[in-house]
Amino acid sequence: MKSKFSVSWKSSCQKRKQNKYRHNAPLHIKHKFLSVHFSKELRTKYKKRSFPVRKGDLVKVMSGQFKGKTGKINAVLLKRTRVYIDNIQRNKQDGSKPFIPLHPSNLQLLDIDLTDKNRIKALERK
Repeated sequence: MKSKFSVSWKSSCQKRKQNKYRHNAPLHIKHKFLSVHFSKELRTKYKKRSFPVRKGDLVKVMSGQFKGKTGKINAVLLKRTRVYIDNIQRNKQDGSKPFIPLHPSNLQLLDIDLTDKNRIKALERK
């Protein structure tokens, strides 16, 4: 199979083609994969279901080992489609505390960092 990204890709039920699409996607499309569902309050306020996360947003973990914990986003890894959250760390035996990468599909947006004007415009767009 070719490893190039295809713009004309139509949704396939084959998992290998879905994985290839996500893996070979350019960064401007991978940014859309970082979308996180809004909380009920934000959903009624902005009339949107989800929005791409950035550093500084307040999120809640909805599933997994850290379910129910909240924290601000510390870093966003666009190439790996992972998010690091401030309060979620693992204690290693040598005493270090590395952040744990979480997938955006397991998160919920509680509060948005609106310091960027372009982000405010993107929220108002339909």
